[in-house]
Formats: sequence, structure tokens, C-alpha cells
Amino acid sequence: MVSKAVAKYVHALHLKKYRTRHGAFLVEGGKSVRELLSSGILTERLIATPEFADKIAAELPATVPLDLVSEGELTRLSSLSTNNTALAVARLPAEPPLHPAPNQLLLALDDVRDPGNVGTLIRLADWYGLAGVVCSENCADPWAPKTVVATMGSFTRVPVWQRDLPAWLATLPVGLPVYGADLHGDNVHRLTLQPSGVLIMGSESHGLTPPVEACLTQRLHIPGRGQAESLNVAVSAAILLDNFFRNS
Repeated sequence: MVSKAVAKYVHALHLKKYRTRHGAFLVEGGKSVRELLSSGILTERLIATPEFADKIAAELPATVPLDLVSEGELTRLSSLSTNNTALAVARLPAEPPLHPAPNQLLLALDDVRDPGNVGTLIRLADWYGLAGVVCSENCADPWAPKTVVATMGSFTRVPVWQRDLPAWLATLPVGLPVYGADLHGDNVHRLTLQPSGVLIMGSESHGLTPPVEACLTQRLHIPGRGQAESLNVAVSAAILLDNFFRNS
């Protein structure tokens, strides 16, 4: 059983302002917690069922406080509908330097508001070995519980930055390509793309914002043959990214 103070602290970390204030975030579910424990991110506290605690006893540093709880209590502390394993409090990692290089591809997210989509996009960046993900200031928080869960552990490996996207794009080296999805862009399947520069994905409902769209050097289009109005942003990103890496 956790103390009232610990429960209050955990509940507070469901909100961005308290994550920022305390420099901490939540990691929920057994897989994500194990990824956390094997990473370089500092674990502040672990709350777990006795069964899960027994399984990871050898992985848990002796310095990390451990609270044993029932599945019911764990679910009440969690954002998951059911959580029968664990929840950890972790320290927000320091942002590494953001220096785009000609031989690297970065993924940028322009006002992608759904935390599940942001998490899946971070996972995609991990799959393709991207240099990291740059989120606009109006994106879903990359450290929100639902975002972290959706990364399936990739939050431990993919650098993430939050920036004023148009201002940051204006600082990129001259000649570095900036790609974006656009209905009137070039057919991506007919292009030979190299994994270099920045690929920007906009929100599913509104696409790229005008200030970001103005920074593009090439617009990419995914042709469709059916009647669907649009693709989910993560699905679109996966198709585009595969075209960057299919020849490498």
C-alpha cells in the first residue's frame, strides 16, 4: 500500500504542469517498466504487485524505493484501464544537443495532439533508427503517461525535443532537405529518397500549419486507390519513412 503523499504525487504526474515542476514522469505496465530499468533514465520509485516485483527483483537497483500494492490499487493510480504489473516514477531525461546532420533523418511533429499517435511515431523513429523526434509546442506531451505507453519502450532510446517548430526550422543548415506530407506533393513511390534532413508530419485533421508548411523544400504525397478520406498520421509516417530507407 502506498502512502497518501505518494498517491498524491503519482496522481499529480498525470498532468504536464506537475511533470514539469517535479522533473518526473510516469511509466506504466510491465514491459515499459522493464525497459526503463535497463535504460540510463533514473528510476525514482517503483509501485508494483508482489508477483511482478518477484520477477524483476534482480533488475531493480537497491536504491529504488519499492511499494507493493494490489492490482486494484495499482489500476487506481494508473491511466491504464487495467494495470496488473507495475508503475514507475522516473526522472525526465535531459535533452541532448539538437544538431541536425546531413547524414541523419529527424522526424518532426507539427501539432499532433493525440498522445497515442505521438507515442507510436516515437516508436517508428526507434524502428527506423532516426536521430530523434522534434515536437512542436502544441503537440501532445511526449512524456504524458499515454504517450509513454504507446512508445512500447522506445521512450528510453529515442531523443525527443520540444521546440517552436517554425523558429527551429529557420535555423537549419542551408541545403538540408525538409519534407512534409501534402495531397498535392510528389508521388513518394516514384522518388529516390535518402534518409537525410527532416520529415514533418502534421495533424490528421488539419495537416501542416502554414508557418511550418512554408519551410518545406519538398512535398510528398502517398497515392491512394480507394475512398478513404485520409490516413492516420502514424500510418502515413510509416509509409513515408519506408520510402526513405527502402534503398539503403
